[in-house]
Amino acid sequence: MLRRGRSPTMCKLWPALLWLKVTSVAAASPLAQPHGDQTFTYVQAEQLEYRAATDGSDTFSWDVRGWVGGDYNRLWFKTQGDDRIDGPVENGEVQLRYSRLVSPFWDLAVGARYDVKPDPSRAYAVFALHGLAPYVDEVDADMFVSEEGDVSARLEVEYSILLTQRLILQPSFELDFAVQEVKELRVGPGLSQVELGLRLRYEITRELAPYIGFVWERKVGRTADLARRVGEEVDTPAFVAGIRFWF
Repeated sequence: MLRRGRSPTMCKLWPALLWLKVTSVAAASPLAQPHGDQTFTYVQAEQLEYRAATDGSDTFSWDVRGWVGGDYNRLWFKTQGDDRIDGPVENGEVQLRYSRLVSPFWDLAVGARYDVKPDPSRAYAVFALHGLAPYVDEVDADMFVSEEGDVSARLEVEYSILLTQRLILQPSFELDFAVQEVKELRVGPGLSQVELGLRLRYEITRELAPYIGFVWERKVGRTADLARRVGEEVDTPAFVAGIRFWF
């Protein structure tokens, strides 16, 4: 009677077959692909818009950002601000950041920010967390430390609601905080400013979308008191029209 068992040939071949199986699985894994070594570029004008204020001055506002890098490491630039139609630039900032992917949907970043306006201009160190949270499109949580040692923070959240494949409603909010009072910049401690937005865009293509909407800005707390002392607007609602694009 023949006894069942492994043949001498199979005993010699099974380590090679096992190695072939492991390497084939690894090659098929997305983590094993060399995409992280490739370099890409991306530029997005999140907001290029005219704000027609219901009370106060109209402004042209912008929020443009982009990066160069791969899946794990990226060098970012970002600029945003408001230019009064009947006067000088109200506020404007530029940032340069290095980010590192720390989870499938989140990046940690460090960098620098420079405020051209308002006067006096300031430089800041930037520490940031950027990514996608459940049920929202994009989250930016930034902490800033100025050259004078002042600490502040900003939280930006956006969410997209697909009404159709091309028509998209985007609610958003932005909260600004400060640890110390900075009188020369008219910023008080605690929550200093709130901005709520609602924009409706039509995507002609994925890369190009005009939009309309409404934005409400409100200075709060001690920041509002400092603004009133110099005759600045505290409550600024505005209708907006603009264009959003990326490439």
